[in-house]
Amino acid sequence: MPKIQRTLPAECLECGNPRPLMGHCTHCGSTDLPQALTDTVVINLEAGGPTAEEALERLTQHVRAASEAGIRALIVIHGYGSSGSGGKIKWVVRDALENNYFSDRVDEYYFGEDLAFGSNGYHAVIKRRSSLKPHLSQFKIGNAGMTVLLMH
Repeated sequence: MPKIQRTLPAECLECGNPRPLMGHCTHCGSTDLPQALTDTVVINLEAGGPTAEEALERLTQHVRAASEAGIRALIVIHGYGSSGSGGKIKWVVRDALENNYFSDRVDEYYFGEDLAFGSNGYHAVIKRRSSLKPHLSQFKIGNAGMTVLLMH
């Protein structure tokens, strides 16, 4: 089974060290576009407790960087919210996707609750991007706190 890449999905082209897609290389300081080491990246929009607007801006930056680096799929963790009806970050991400905010870089998107293991959504995603199988297999009943973006 392929290893699931959760951190440092790229390599600095100047020094060859692992680095994030966004920002600078912590080893040499390069801000040049890195070489992607994987075709799938997991992004946690909840990290650091941002507002919904900050999380959307972070997602926008990640989508842009992933597209430029040749990443084929993004697994976006946005949480479900503590209210039971969905959190603000989840809804701002959904609204942006449903209103084609990322249509220049994202081919398709699938909400986590539609990706239960063995479901039609699960099979559709795996058919398009078989490399997502190790990521999605862990969600036996789906996961409303995440969304999968399939890039151009």
